[in-house]
Amino acid sequence: MTVAHVVFDIGKVLIHYDPHIPFRQIIPDDDRRAFFLGEVCSHEWNLEQDRGRPWPEAEAEAIARHPEWAEEIRAFRRDWRQMVPHAYEGSVAILRGLIADGVDVTLLTNFASDTFREAQEKFPFLTETRGVTVSGDIALIKPDRAIYDHHAARFDLDPVRTVFIDDSAPNVDGARQAGWQAIHFTDGELLCQELATLGLPVPSRSAPAG
Repeated sequence: MTVAHVVFDIGKVLIHYDPHIPFRQIIPDDDRRAFFLGEVCSHEWNLEQDRGRPWPEAEAEAIARHPEWAEEIRAFRRDWRQMVPHAYEGSVAILRGLIADGVDVTLLTNFASDTFREAQEKFPFLTETRGVTVSGDIALIKPDRAIYDHHAARFDLDPVRTVFIDDSAPNVDGARQAGWQAIHFTDGELLCQELATLGLPVPSRSAPAG
């Protein structure tokens, strides 16, 4: 069946994300930094901001657990922009090429509401699709089935004619469980090949993804 809708994830598909970037300066010791990002301001802790938890509440929760890290905890939000230093030009070229060729393109992302708006300011291509579902706006996160159903209903997508692109295998599986087609993103060149296999117009060659 012909694909009519392409849905992109954002982090590590369209823009680079790495919390170690500012914290290499803030916490130079590798072991201490690994502990901080693994136990204090962990992926799971940050995911709650993607689910809609306000940053002051998140900081208070982390400081209550680790008061000795209070300054570093506050730095996580303060220095967030450094964690997203650049876009993946190959992926952006694919996204813009699909839009230019008349393909329906939307975005579905786990992102805190406020940092997503900052990302749009820094990366204007995030405003160029038909629309976006931001997890922090609706208190739903991937890979929960509800967020895929919400996105499909909001943008009137036919699930079987929708392909979702995400770097996270669980999020890809979540999309498939919602009845979508899905691609596990690794780099722009392979993404071109997989989209072409689905009959979508893509550049003959993509710039490196990262």
